[in-house]
Amino acid sequence: MMWKERYRIGVDLIDNQHKELFNRLSNFIQIVQNDTHWEDKMDDVKKTLDFMKEYVVYHFNDEERYQEEISYPELEEHREVHANFREAINEYVRTFEEGQFNEKKIKEFAAKLMTWLIVHVCKMDQKIGEYAREKGGKV
Repeated sequence: MMWKERYRIGVDLIDNQHKELFNRLSNFIQIVQNDTHWEDKMDDVKKTLDFMKEYVVYHFNDEERYQEEISYPELEEHREVHANFREAINEYVRTFEEGQFNEKKIKEFAAKLMTWLIVHVCKMDQKIGEYAREKGGKV
């Protein structure tokens, strides 16, 4: 599993959702690295795309709602980053639906998910927890 305790921001709801995202991504990367032919991985690719498309909306809504509750000053920037990532996921979904997913695209998708999730949680989301602790907000 790719989750590490250092990713924890101190908000149980958000941390648990991050753990779920990391768990799903870890499973997907194992599938991508499996020796089976890429065409045999398409069901798993579809499931991961569907999960990400739905779950990031669910998670981002909860995360942004928490930021509103604590009057987080970088909320609008955070919303924009979330919107850009949602659009990137939707673009992969469209590419898949158009039948244009191949081995290269699968690996690109896995790498993008991993990079984005780690960087976002380690940099941007950590600031939310720091802000909440500094302000004595509910963490």
